[in-house]
Amino acid sequence: MKFFNLLKKELAELLNMQTIISLVVAMGLLMIMGNVMTNTIEEAVEQEYKITLCDRDKTEFTADMIEKLRSYGSKVDEVTDDSEDYAQLLENAEKDCLIIIPEGFSEAVEKGESPEIISIARMKSAAMMSNITNTNSGAETLINRCVSEVFAANAGLTPEDMQLIDAPVEVVSHTVVSTESAEVSSDMVMSKVMMQNMILPIIVFVLIMMTSQGLMSGISNEKIDKTLETLLSAPVSRTAVLGSKMLAATIVAMLQAVCFMFGFSSMMSGATQDATAGIANTAAAQIMPVDEALEKLGLSLSAGDYVLVGIQLFLTIMICLSLSLILGSLVSDAKQTQTMIMPLMFGAMIPYMISMLADINTLPIAVRIFVYAIPFTHTFSAIPNLMFGNTTIFFIGLAYQVVVFGVCMFFALRLFKSDKMLTVSLNFGQKSRYKKSAKKEKSE
Repeated sequence: MKFFNLLKKELAELLNMQTIISLVVAMGLLMIMGNVMTNTIEEAVEQEYKITLCDRDKTEFTADMIEKLRSYGSKVDEVTDDSEDYAQLLENAEKDCLIIIPEGFSEAVEKGESPEIISIARMKSAAMMSNITNTNSGAETLINRCVSEVFAANAGLTPEDMQLIDAPVEVVSHTVVSTESAEVSSDMVMSKVMMQNMILPIIVFVLIMMTSQGLMSGISNEKIDKTLETLLSAPVSRTAVLGSKMLAATIVAMLQAVCFMFGFSSMMSGATQDATAGIANTAAAQIMPVDEALEKLGLSLSAGDYVLVGIQLFLTIMICLSLSLILGSLVSDAKQTQTMIMPLMFGAMIPYMISMLADINTLPIAVRIFVYAIPFTHTFSAIPNLMFGNTTIFFIGLAYQVVVFGVCMFFALRLFKSDKMLTVSLNFGQKSRYKKSAKKEKSE
């Protein structure tokens, strides 16, 4: 009964209204970001075949070319404006992208010369997604195609000849993983796998920061307010006190994990579904659907694999919490909390950055040992290891995390069962200053 009262107290401190509001706001922001990115990509896909043209040549050839652009499936919007102020021209047309066919275009084509077109695009900001709806590149490609057909006809080439010239080699892509192969582009497989693997590392990194910050702040505040001294002197075992703190922090951490996983999944699925669909539609020789290819190549995780990843995530959280208990007991004021969180931050940041940029298993042996010595690394690399059959590395990492957690909990228990919990601290040179000031007072 005492343990549940302690657990209720710890949950009330960790799971307060501020924490709940923060989780709701964070999850809402992630969903809004996903919705914004989805709308932006959908807008880009819709405008992929929209062309705004200003025909200043006004010849029969340019009129035929515009009709041919429409026959390719493009929606051509013609504007008439002779202004040389291109900013004002876009303003008058109420467009962000515009292609100008200048005078002399048809004459240059008839002479067999390279004609010129003017491409104008408005840049609104430096954000990656803000300029995704620039449709001029697609328009330029189609105009080049039209002019190429004219040159080919003048040279006596048939459309079949032009098609053979444009694509003389038909590429049939096959991707091999271990002993399995599938008729699919490796670029498509890689992009899909990267999108799937992007969520877990972000969640792990955010959880490590949030859980360690919360627990260390709670311990340090209890030490400063002297409530920890009262709690440890109460007629309840210190193991129960430690267990209640760990269990409460674990419950809050798992709640945060669910919220962030849902939010990040919503954001990534909204942002990548339309993008990957667009890539798949334009990929050459894309015979097999990507999801089916992932299944055939053994890159799809089973329910058991997700359970193993969940266990490793749980162990990561427990290691983080036990380390936070030890580091939090060394804090003597609120300012030192930010300093003491640095080891955990770097311990999470190093494998996070490396896992985003490289395959840890291909690093030099010395670097690999160093990185895998960080217990959080095994969670960042859990999904890739399971996907590509590195189960031995995965289970060694899982066993290593169990050992690290056991060692951390051993020292946390030793600390909580002794009175050092109330007296230990890192003064960062304060003792020496105190001694110097005391000696100075005595000498005076």
